Amino acid sequence: MALNLKRKRPQASASASIKRRQVNKPESGLEDGQDTGFEDDAASFGGFSTEQDESVESNEEAGDEDQQDAAGNNNSGLPDDTTNPKKGGKPVKITGSELRSAHEARDLFMSSSFKLQTDALFPNVRPKSSRIPALDRFLFALHSVLSSLSSREIKHPLDAASELQEKGIAVPYPDPPPTKETNWKVGFEKPADVNVVGSWANKCSVKGQDGMKFGVDLTVEMPASLFQEKDYMNNRFFHKRAYYLACIASAVRDEKRGLNVTVHYHSTGGDPRLTTLILLPVRDKSETDFTSLNAEIRIIPTLTTPQPFPWHRLSPLQSNLRFSSEEQAPTPLYNNAILLACTPKPHLLAVRRLKSDVPAFVDALTLLRIWANQRGYGEGSRLCVHGFEGRGAWWSGLLEMLVRGEEQEKGPGRTGKRKPLGKGLSSYQMFRAALDFMAKHNFEQEAVFVKSEAGHRYAAQEYRGQHEAVFVDSSSLVNLLAGVPLSSLDMLKHDAQLTLDLLNNSTATSDTFSETLLKDQRGIPSRFDAFISVDISSAKVDQPLTDQGSKVNAVLISLASVLRHGFGNRTKALAILRPTSTLRPVSESHPPASHVVSIGLIYDTEHAFKLVDHGPAVDDPDTSFTTFWGDKAELRRFKDGSIVQSVVWDVKNFDERAQIPVRIVEYLLDRHFSVPSKAVKTWQSPFDSVLRLPESISSMIQQNTGAAAGFKGALTAFDELVRTLRASEDLPLSILNVHPVSEYLRYTSVFSPLPVQQELSYILPKCARYVPVFEVILEFEKSGRWPDDLRAIQKIKLAFFERIAAALMQTNGFRRASVVVGDGVTTSDIQDQASLEVVTNQGWVFSARIWHDREATLLDRILNERSHISKKARKNDEGQTKERQLALEAREVYLRRFIHGPKHHRAIANMSHRFSAYAATTRLVKRWLSSHWLLHGYVSEEAVEIICASVFLGGRQYGVGPSVPGSKERGFARVVEFLKEWKIEEGLFIPLYAANGTEQSPPDETSKSSAGLHKAGAWRVRTEEDPDGRMWTSHGPDNTVALRVRALARATWDLLQAMESQKLDVKSLFIHPTDDYDLLIKLEKNILPRYYQNVRADPRVWDRSSTYANLQPAEDEALRPGIDPAQLLFDDLQRVYQDSIKIFYDCVGGDTFGAVWDPSVRKPRPFRVLGGFSSIPVQKDEKPKDKGVVTLNDTAIVSEIQRFGAGLIANVVSQSS
Repeated sequence: MALNLKRKRPQASASASIKRRQVNKPESGLEDGQDTGFEDDAASFGGFSTEQDESVESNEEAGDEDQQDAAGNNNSGLPDDTTNPKKGGKPVKITGSELRSAHEARDLFMSSSFKLQTDALFPNVRPKSSRIPALDRFLFALHSVLSSLSSREIKHPLDAASELQEKGIAVPYPDPPPTKETNWKVGFEKPADVNVVGSWANKCSVKGQDGMKFGVDLTVEMPASLFQEKDYMNNRFFHKRAYYLACIASAVRDEKRGLNVTVHYHSTGGDPRLTTLILLPVRDKSETDFTSLNAEIRIIPTLTTPQPFPWHRLSPLQSNLRFSSEEQAPTPLYNNAILLACTPKPHLLAVRRLKSDVPAFVDALTLLRIWANQRGYGEGSRLCVHGFEGRGAWWSGLLEMLVRGEEQEKGPGRTGKRKPLGKGLSSYQMFRAALDFMAKHNFEQEAVFVKSEAGHRYAAQEYRGQHEAVFVDSSSLVNLLAGVPLSSLDMLKHDAQLTLDLLNNSTATSDTFSETLLKDQRGIPSRFDAFISVDISSAKVDQPLTDQGSKVNAVLISLASVLRHGFGNRTKALAILRPTSTLRPVSESHPPASHVVSIGLIYDTEHAFKLVDHGPAVDDPDTSFTTFWGDKAELRRFKDGSIVQSVVWDVKNFDERAQIPVRIVEYLLDRHFSVPSKAVKTWQSPFDSVLRLPESISSMIQQNTGAAAGFKGALTAFDELVRTLRASEDLPLSILNVHPVSEYLRYTSVFSPLPVQQELSYILPKCARYVPVFEVILEFEKSGRWPDDLRAIQKIKLAFFERIAAALMQTNGFRRASVVVGDGVTTSDIQDQASLEVVTNQGWVFSARIWHDREATLLDRILNERSHISKKARKNDEGQTKERQLALEAREVYLRRFIHGPKHHRAIANMSHRFSAYAATTRLVKRWLSSHWLLHGYVSEEAVEIICASVFLGGRQYGVGPSVPGSKERGFARVVEFLKEWKIEEGLFIPLYAANGTEQSPPDETSKSSAGLHKAGAWRVRTEEDPDGRMWTSHGPDNTVALRVRALARATWDLLQAMESQKLDVKSLFIHPTDDYDLLIKLEKNILPRYYQNVRADPRVWDRSSTYANLQPAEDEALRPGIDPAQLLFDDLQRVYQDSIKIFYDCVGGDTFGAVWDPSVRKPRPFRVLGGFSSIPVQKDEKPKDKGVVTLNDTAIVSEIQRFGAGLIANVVSQSS
């Protein structure tokens, strides 16, 4: 099986612990009628009652039900019934604080339900207080061990490392490591101080993603006597720090000390300079076993206060890596890494002051950290945004800046740009303020200095030019965004804007709380328009690597900068993604280097696919453009006469144009990093291949056809047909409009159309002779000469078709025009059945029908104007009953074909023009549904097109928001994600026909259904023109198929996640598992005219080199437009055996039917006449007491099916027991 269809049990909502409570009218000391000022607020808040409930008894009976989850049962977050039975003979009172809380919940939060949900969320992301004592006991024991450590003799770095190596401890010296010529020594003394710092000490810890452990940061101050004044140079500080850390690791590992923990190294962001020691508990059920807490202890060596190095030597402008006399470049990242050893205590005190000054700070920080973790701005087992690992101080520093304000910059006219916020804000308000800052702040141009009591140590000019982004903490020690690429900050801005749009959209139908805080937003397929995996092991960087700490980090920083510059306005955001750094044994000195990096692109569709990048004019002395683009840059003259440097991307078709951003990545990687294209892996081409016909067939057709192919050629042929019809003077009535209603004419057919000329019937194999037919509707001018009889109208249509056919054949552009009557199934003479089949000389085929609006009036007359007939007469009049049924069916066909069909076509065509990725997304989803045997037979093409439109119009209308997919791959993933989560009982509303950007409210749920529409469909896909949502889903899918679609979507979504690990096989998404079917009906592949469109089409079926070369097709084997024998057989079997078997089939090239027996008819039941299915008596030895009991005669049905499809069916395989 290609897909795993096992269902997963839905997870409980995070708000399931919220309990509803009931309150009565407050009994304060106020007189009757006196206004407390809270009643109006409470009423508008939703839930509080100012009158005592009279139905006390009913409340007592329903007491248990009232304890359900408020978030799931009440939109307001408070109970609908606000009274409570008397408790102990006295009514429960509402206090003033309760009313104030209700008032604040409405005003200080987005909604009362949002507050209740956040309150229920907090306990689930914070450590359990009952599990903390074991950790405290262990910390006391660890403190005793660290405080009693003995000093070590000062030695040469290599000798000291060799001594520890004998104990299995490697010293994590950063590169370049010490050598024999090193003239300084390392030593160890017990820590000057040991402190718990960070979020654990301030009780701000938040549970990480993917089961990540709570972090307990423990600083050990290295005595100042171990350092010399020049140790800030050439990694000497980091070498001594590494040896100090290795000595602690050796002591903690000593079993004699009884700590019973495992010891690991961890290098944040893969930087050996930031290596720390991680202690993990061993489950032994002792008093110090804190395994149940799911926490880890991080030992961080720090410098004492005052620190031993001159402050001015650690300025961002200073160069402290001088391994040769020529190296004088500033080392801002290196200097910042040294300063990090001074920050834990100041950050601890700053957060503690914030906690005391701002009551909601901890909750706001919790919301911000949860939001960030759900989007990959932190640690986790999945890919995370590069630069944000270990940035816990940045999130608290961001809130501190909002509360304290910015430092006033020195200089004339320079003032702080941002004033502090109030300290009494709620957690939600502070959370929104942080989002607003991230969404609107220009990180590239504007430096941020958090307000500091003593002022900042380094001037703003010293940071600018050395760091891409500047955000200096209140202690004036470090830049909290040092090493974070601007591309990652662009991604942060993008996600923050998305969340703000969601919070600001008051009409959003989705659960805002879940979308903001509960849903994992790290899914690669639905997050990025293009996802690229690159092996950078062979990458070369011109700039020095020492400041970044490792070669990989240097490549990533340079790569982010090059790609951001190369894309310009083609992308809204660009993210470098990496897995979180992992733990390693203390026997390994350096972290394992991960050479596979991922790149995520979010397109700006207005610019992403432009063919030309413009540079400076020819007389501009600036050479940066040609230096950056190299040989790709060339001089071009444009229509306005200007001659400028340009980069041109040549494409041959739309698929190649959609790959321009990926080609840019490949070119820039090759030019600037010498990374070959074979090291770059993308998934666009495999997705393109499932929408493309086999090359051998398409080339055969195009070589023998001179007409333009594709959607453009089809529309050109349609325009030519319209011009010919309107120019004809032989018609009795003038043609007002010709309405296209074919998916081939609105860009949403699975395959791009190709014209097939009659002469190709002697060249094309039988399995590749399908000719698509384009449906159009003819609308004539109004006339009173039409008859007032439905049957006569159908005859008049035949006369019109004959006249139109004669007129077309008098022109030179058409090969054949034939009148087609009926479909062989419908026998109604009042229903529209006739059509005109027109074949152009180029090979295009059109099927035209005539729309006469008088038919609707006549059908309504049959359905409605019968009130004068009594019910008894109406019941006994069988003829009239049959006519009414025929009228119902005819009206349904009329509405779908002539009213909704053209409107739907225009709306979808408009969507295809408005959103560049919409048409390809729809084609991909149709291909997916058809390959899983659901399209057309159970899910209509129109329903698919509307559902696909929901991912483009669902968030912010008309694509003005940043969430609109920019590629078919992302659009496909978004549709699959929607289908796996869609609650079909709620239906779906899409403002498909909206003429402008105004808000569209969903139609009334209680609106009456249109006459004649069946209610068999489980889906309700509603639009403004179809308020019932049944026009395109009335005949399916039913509940069985709807659940099947959901299971397939979930399995497909799981497979799509393999893109993150570079293991995705795109074709496996479209391979249908057949193990669940009772019957598999195999068809003869070589005579199926659409077989060449099969996902797994075998070229040997149509390869004539494997047959006799002199065999040619008979002359009478002409092409038959629109004829698909497999589809006709499927329709017949579905109609004949609808009560006993459900059949599935791929309408796009399928060669197998899958059938499932109806389990209800396989059970023995009493025999009755006209039972609705083929039955057989149950053997008496099986049921000796039952007489006249029958069951399904499946053997006979299989035999009948084989006779039905004689010559078309190869064999039938039974898989049921």
